[in-house]
Amino acid sequence: MPSGAPESLVPGTILPCNLEREDTRDAWISPNCESPFDLPAGSIVGTASLRRQAQLLARNPGIKCVNFRGNVQTRLKKLGENVVDGTLLANAGLRRMGMQEHITKILEFDEMLPAVAQGAIGIQCREGDERIMKYLEALNHPPTKAAVDCERAFLAALDGNCRTPIAGQARLVNGELIFQGLIAKCDGSEMHK
Repeated sequence: MPSGAPESLVPGTILPCNLEREDTRDAWISPNCESPFDLPAGSIVGTASLRRQAQLLARNPGIKCVNFRGNVQTRLKKLGENVVDGTLLANAGLRRMGMQEHITKILEFDEMLPAVAQGAIGIQCREGDERIMKYLEALNHPPTKAAVDCERAFLAALDGNCRTPIAGQARLVNGELIFQGLIAKCDGSEMHK
């Protein structure tokens, strides 16, 4: 799940609406290297995401991942102070904040599969609140809702949360829902897609 998003809903509530989804890919940010997969052994990547850590280490086991927290500005400041050699953030968040100029590279799905529901904004309401649901129906973006529902079902089936290295991405392509999922060991030594 995206940072701060609950894996399950509060009892008595539903998630009937998703706004149109932003770009779901992850963004690599580094003053030193064009790609996290080209970093030399011993390089340090800052990330609080076990999903990102596992995928990075699977492709570049010589790097070290360290816990990297704080808001976007704090993380960029730490990066500028050379605390780490690079970091990964959701492209959607950087775009929404107008901070794309910091992006070194956008990682494609075959390089870094996104988190479940990454880039999506959902609106939760009380179950059975027909008046509110009517308003939300006008805001709902059906392709995003279908994709997010699929991704959340995958996460629920695996009993996953934001502290497990699980990724999931669903998209409607020519009217067909296509899903890619991933579960891994935190050290990237084992990965199942």
